[in-house]
Amino acid sequence: MRKIKYNKGRKVQPTLLDYTGVHKYTQTEIQLFVFDAIDLAEFHEIEVAQLQKHLDFTKNNWLNIHGLNDIDIIKQVGNLLSVDNFMLSDILNTTKRTKVDEYHDVLFFNIKSLLPEEDTNNIKVEQISFLLKKDLLVSFQEKRSDFFTHIRERIRTHSGIVREKKVDYLLFLLLDAVMENFYITLESEEDKVESIINLTKQSTDLQLLEAIEKHRDNYNFLKRAIIPLRDSLYAIKSIKDDNIFNAIENNNYTFFDRLHQKSLELLEQIEYDLTTLDSASNYFFSAQSHKMNQIMKTLTVVSVIFMPLTFIVGVYGMNFDFMPELRWKYGYVSIIIFMLILVIGMIMYFKKKKWF
Repeated sequence: MRKIKYNKGRKVQPTLLDYTGVHKYTQTEIQLFVFDAIDLAEFHEIEVAQLQKHLDFTKNNWLNIHGLNDIDIIKQVGNLLSVDNFMLSDILNTTKRTKVDEYHDVLFFNIKSLLPEEDTNNIKVEQISFLLKKDLLVSFQEKRSDFFTHIRERIRTHSGIVREKKVDYLLFLLLDAVMENFYITLESEEDKVESIINLTKQSTDLQLLEAIEKHRDNYNFLKRAIIPLRDSLYAIKSIKDDNIFNAIENNNYTFFDRLHQKSLELLEQIEYDLTTLDSASNYFFSAQSHKMNQIMKTLTVVSVIFMPLTFIVGVYGMNFDFMPELRWKYGYVSIIIFMLILVIGMIMYFKKKKWF
């Protein structure tokens, strides 16, 4: 089971930022899209000092940052955009749960992206954070990935309405792309669980029980990632009700409601899958119990068959002087025949009773 790690100790300098993720050797790169319904400008691997002249707040600006290990670059971006230090700390701290924060003119949103690892039953985790200001969206990724490739292509080719909408709609598209990874992960888990359930009907190997428990942990991990996402998406509704934060247009809150509904669908599916795993566990233990009962029944039948034979052998093993059968010419053959008849009769009786 994955647990949240807490680093003990208090910082002498509370403004000191640390990246807590695993991608500590990923080079930090900055990508910028400046666009509207007519024009598009795209900049790659630019320096923070160049952002000021490329940002155009008369248009939509999407600033995407890959790699969080270069703290200086993250701080420079924060200073340029007047982002508070606690938000930068939440961006760099990958152990934080999914949440949404509204502070002054900035909406902060972070989310866990989950994908299945190839050839294993493990799940890869990456934290992605967003800062939304008027006409500016900043996304922070721990490493370069292809989550948003199709969105970049839609911007470049002017497909859909992304170029005609504000950056709040772009935030919806990015969140929706990350949530698609939940569906991919859930589908992968369901395929693996289905194969395990089929195996439990053929075998009672203990490794199957270990696999069931592993996938149960994965489902619970998915659940722990989606529940705060559901709450965060619901919290955006309160931002609309406050009628203070204006970086999200009123007619675009509907798109975030759709994401909230998706989170509910995911949780319902996870609950169903957990119930399926419980059924698989119960079936596994029932199969083991049935197998044990069959073994005990077989051993009991064999014991009952040999019990009278053992008695007969014990009687004629006492070696008393006055046992006329010992000196009878056909005594040995008669006893053997009687024992065979007794065994066959008991077997036929047990068969009739369907005891085996």
